Order: sequence, then structure tokens, then C-alpha cells
Amino acid sequence: MTAQPEHHAEELIPRPERTITALKAALAVVASDRLLEMQAEQAEAITMAIDSDTLDPLRGFLLRWAVIVEIERHPEIALKLRRAEYLMQVEEEPEDSRRHALTAAEIIRAAYRALGA
Repeated sequence: MTAQPEHHAEELIPRPERTITALKAALAVVASDRLLEMQAEQAEAITMAIDSDTLDPLRGFLLRWAVIVEIERHPEIALKLRRAEYLMQVEEEPEDSRRHALTAAEIIRAAYRALGA
């Protein structure tokens, strides 16, 4: 089964715009424990943008957090991702770990597709 956030029935919130303000507000609802992480990455992206004289680091930052919010606004999908990431780390058999890594990767790819990225 492919994890497709855009087709999942339960959404905690509508998909936010891809702006810092909208993503922070959405993250405060769906994964408030990650707000400090987002703020730290925002500061890093701003510094990188200034140093490189390009907006690419900010664009990457916005896309990364849009994907995180896309996953987190679907509780069952977010739980499935966390479970796959955990099992990927603790499985003793390489094939089992690989299977969980593929599950996690598919969830993340599905979120990128849902955002048109």
C-alpha cells in the first residue's frame, strides 16, 4: 500500500501555504514539539542565503518544512513514518531494516508529490 497523504481521509488541518508564517502556525498545531527545530533551521537558512547571495537555502527550508507539515497533518501517516524510522534503526536483519527504510521513503516521496514538488 502506498502512503498518499493527499488521499488520506483524516486531516488535522488544511494544507497551509508555503510561507514561514503559515508553516509555523500549522506546525504549532500538528507538531508543536518541533517548533524550536524549525526556528533553528530557519536561522541557518537565512545565514546561508545571506552568505551565498541566493534564496535557494530559504526555498529548501520552506519545502522541507512544508513536507513535514504535510505528513504531520495526517496522524496515521505520521505515526506510520515514525514507526518505520524506528524499526529501520532497531531491526537486526538488513533486509527488514531496508524494508522499513523503503516504507519511510515512500511516505516522504508521497508528501513531496502532494505538494507538487
